[in-house]
Amino acid sequence: MNPSLEGPTLRLVTIPVSHYCEKARWALDRLQVDYVEEAHAPLFSRLATWQLGAGAQVPVLVTQTEVVADSTRILQYSDHVFASEHKLYPSDPDLRREVEELEELFDTRLGVSLRCWVYFHLLPQRELTLKMWCEGTPTLEQRLSRTLFPLTRQLITKALDVNSESEATAFNETKNIFEMVSQQLSDGRRYLVGNTFTAADLTFAALAAPVLMPKEYGVPLLEFEELPPEMAVRVAELQAMPAATYALRLFREERHNVQPTSANLQEAKQTT
Repeated sequence: MNPSLEGPTLRLVTIPVSHYCEKARWALDRLQVDYVEEAHAPLFSRLATWQLGAGAQVPVLVTQTEVVADSTRILQYSDHVFASEHKLYPSDPDLRREVEELEELFDTRLGVSLRCWVYFHLLPQRELTLKMWCEGTPTLEQRLSRTLFPLTRQLITKALDVNSESEATAFNETKNIFEMVSQQLSDGRRYLVGNTFTAADLTFAALAAPVLMPKEYGVPLLEFEELPPEMAVRVAELQAMPAATYALRLFREERHNVQPTSANLQEAKQTT
C-alpha cells in the first residue's frame, strides 16, 4: 500500500445510490484510498451527517482530523492529500481551471437537474423508490424506510421542488448538458480536458449515471425495463447521444481500472 495511505481507515457516509456519492466513491477508489462506506437510507443519512456537524447532505468523508462534506471538496481534498499516480486535477493551472469549471457546471446543473427529474418519475412508484433508496443499507433502516416512506417522499418533494413544471425544466437542462458534452467530444477527443482522465470526466459520468444505468456503478441500479414508460422514452433519448456513449465508456474503462481498497457494503452494513 502507498505509505501515505497507511493509518486508520477513513469513513465515507453515503446514500449508496446517490450520484454525488458515486462521484466521491469513484474518486477514492481511483486514488486507492482505504475507506469504509457507511451506507444509509434517506432521512437516516441526515442523522449521521448532523452528528458529524456536516449538515444534511451526503457524501461526507470522515478522516482522523477532518470532516469533509460535499463531493467536490472530497475530490479536491483526496487528490491533494493522498499520493497517487491517478491524479484527478492537472498540474497545469489553465487545464486545472478548465476542469474545475466543468466540474462546477456538472455539479450545479446536471446533477441537480437529473436528481429532480428522476424523482419526479420515481417517487410515485413506491416499490421502485424503496428499492433504489435501500440498496446496500442496514436492514433496520430498510424496514423503517417502508414505514416512513410517505414522510420521506413529502420531504424530498418539497426540498427539491419536484413538480411537473420543474420536471420539464430539469429534463431540458439535462439534455442541454448532454448536447454540450457531445459537441465538445465531436473533435474526436477521448477526455474533456487534455489527454487524460480528470475530475471533469469523472463528474460527468457519475452524475449522468441515473439515466445511463452502468453495470460498473458502485451499487446496483434500476434496470431499464423497470422504468415507468414515459421515463423510459426520455432515458432512451439521452442514451442515444454521444455524451452517453462517452460516459458509459468511462465506466467500463476507468471505474475499476485500479484495484479499489474500499471495504464492501456488506462490511459497512455490519458495522452500522
